[in-house]
Amino acid sequence: MRTTIAATLAALAALLAPLAVRAETTLNIAVVSRTIFYLPAWTAEKQGFFKAAGIDAKIEIYDAADRILDDLRAGTKHIGITSIENVIAQAHKGSTLKIVAGSAQRPPHYIIAQPEIKSLAGLKGKLIGVVSMQEGTTFFVKDIARKAGLDVSDIKVAAVGGSPTRARLLKERKIDAGLQPYPLSYEAEADGFSNLGPIADLVPDYQFTSVVVDDAWARPNRALLVAFLGALRRGTDYMFAHPEESAELGAKELRTTPALARRALEDTARMDVLARDLSVTDKSLVRVFDNVKAAGLVPADATYDRTSFVDESYLTESRKAQ
Repeated sequence: MRTTIAATLAALAALLAPLAVRAETTLNIAVVSRTIFYLPAWTAEKQGFFKAAGIDAKIEIYDAADRILDDLRAGTKHIGITSIENVIAQAHKGSTLKIVAGSAQRPPHYIIAQPEIKSLAGLKGKLIGVVSMQEGTTFFVKDIARKAGLDVSDIKVAAVGGSPTRARLLKERKIDAGLQPYPLSYEAEADGFSNLGPIADLVPDYQFTSVVVDDAWARPNRALLVAFLGALRRGTDYMFAHPEESAELGAKELRTTPALARRALEDTARMDVLARDLSVTDKSLVRVFDNVKAAGLVPADATYDRTSFVDESYLTESRKAQ
């Protein structure tokens, strides 16, 4: 009898052991700031999709983009959901950083300025705060200048951090303008700041954020990365399918009101900001590549080749698994 019980317990332990190991697999995930791009990840965490995939997700907000790529290479972070200009630039130098899935496929930012600035032309001689001098909204300054009839040198630019930091600096009048995603743009308007229009009118297709990994980590952890992408896709689907619940989570994570979080979700769907299937299109990538090339971050004779910085095999495998 004792032998039978012991054997049964041993068999049960053997069955449960893989689940226990999977449940303890930690993924260190870096995101840039508290913006709508990352609500699918927070949703996957809250709804238990990461846990169901055997992942203990540790999401850290950097309020910057540059350090994320450094930490991916160092191995202190496993996955980054971040801007990709430097991923493309470094691919031409032999970098092992790869884009494995999409996130924001067009920028949901509005050009927010101090109340006395009433037009794009009014930005002449003013200071625009951006997240980084080589990534993200920095590359839109020349589009703003062109639309305003200005030279890019007419506008001053400073790297100050993510959108919540830019919101604070606008209130402190330490910057004159910043590209703010919603719901921060809604809040800025309510506070009396000028909204000079959506940057998407000037830049309609732009791969603003993507899921990035270091191939040196991804290759030996393929199953884990595939599981992560599947869970992130589930989080994205759930976010859009449950707007009221998502608005509550959005209010908490974005530090805004449920009403503004709901409005942000509606605008995200209406403007098709997030790639629901996590795909990365050539249309959205080419504009990023062109900006990187124009900035001199890749050789002048470089040609667009997505295979040098995109590896879609993990995403393809995650779709087959669902």
